Amino acid sequence: MSGRDDKVKGTVEEAKGKAKQAWGDLNDNEETRAEGQTDEAKGKGRQSLGNLKDAADDVKKAFDRDKP
Repeated sequence: MSGRDDKVKGTVEEAKGKAKQAWGDLNDNEETRAEGQTDEAKGKGRQSLGNLKDAADDVKKAFDRDKP
């Protein structure tokens, strides 16, 4: 999976988590709120993974360009 794919999936997961938290707030449901916080954190983590993959690809491309 590419860095871009991870970033997109992470953004979706983060949004889903925020929606769950809002739903939990509206219904005064702590379990749903907690699930939303977990989903949001997973989404942020996946986005970070995507950023890391992109950075690794950039480094690899830089080394490939510098080869004789």
